[in-house]
Amino acid sequence: MRLRLVAGFVLIAVTFGSVWLARQVLSSAPGVTAAPRLIEVPAHEGILSIAASLGRAEVIRSPTGFVLLSLARGTARRLQAGEYEVERGATTLEVLRLLESGRIKQHPILHPEGATVAELARALEAARLARSADVLRLARDPAFLRTLGLEAPSLEGYLFPDTYQFVRGMTPEEMLTRMVQRLRAKLGPDLVARARARGLSVHQLLTLASIIEREAVVRDELRLISAVFWNRLKLDMPLQADPTVQYAVGRERRALSRADLLTEHPYNTYRRSGLPPGPIASAGLPAIEAALDPAPVKYLYFVAMDDRRHYFSTTVAQHNAAVARYRLAHDR
Repeated sequence: MRLRLVAGFVLIAVTFGSVWLARQVLSSAPGVTAAPRLIEVPAHEGILSIAASLGRAEVIRSPTGFVLLSLARGTARRLQAGEYEVERGATTLEVLRLLESGRIKQHPILHPEGATVAELARALEAARLARSADVLRLARDPAFLRTLGLEAPSLEGYLFPDTYQFVRGMTPEEMLTRMVQRLRAKLGPDLVARARARGLSVHQLLTLASIIEREAVVRDELRLISAVFWNRLKLDMPLQADPTVQYAVGRERRALSRADLLTEHPYNTYRRSGLPPGPIASAGLPAIEAALDPAPVKYLYFVAMDDRRHYFSTTVAQHNAAVARYRLAHDR
């Protein structure tokens, strides 16, 4: 009789325990009832520590229930570290499956055509993926550049413009390496061979393409702007490209003063003939293609008509007339 009584109590306890566990793992916790929640699982954490952290974040109802469930599923030692986005209304079972899957949250980072390393550094810091100062330091680190096989003063121009999916916990080295690798994949042997046929190294190609990229707004002017620069290079005329001076004096996309144009700097193409020492931004494939295939025109000058288009001229007299005309229209 006593044995039956004990067995009955055990059965009741198991039943209530099963009901309790089912309630814990099949219902959502307060932290995710109204909206999704970001959580971070550090590397090398044990199941008890992970469960406690999830409990404090209120994305699971019971750390004990989470531990028991993971033990029952045999995944307690296989939960993957990283940043996760727990969906609204997720149950403890769904949270566990998320950590089992390793579906770490991706952070899309846009590095647009014409963007600089400094602009990328700010974007990465805004997304809390890296400190801006660390990115800028690394981009100019000779030792890091050697590991990438680059003979350049910095990574400027070597980071291919694209949208990248980065995860929290990636190092600046890993992110920048991926962007350089994307550039190499996009360039390919054909473009490199075409550059050599024109007497350009890859570094010179990226330098010229970056200036074209920063000068052009509409795509159909890329080859025209390329032609102006090629024509000037052949005549040993200064390129007189405003974006190179902006890069030199650190004014980025802001208007230049007369003093800026007179600044003595290797990147000031008003003061020095030929290409500057390196790229001033990341050029997209259309600008790279334009650098290798300039339009068959004799233009030597261009001036902005508005925020998008330019007027192209062959002689200095035509250019000066165009400048006067568009200045007058602007002052009205």
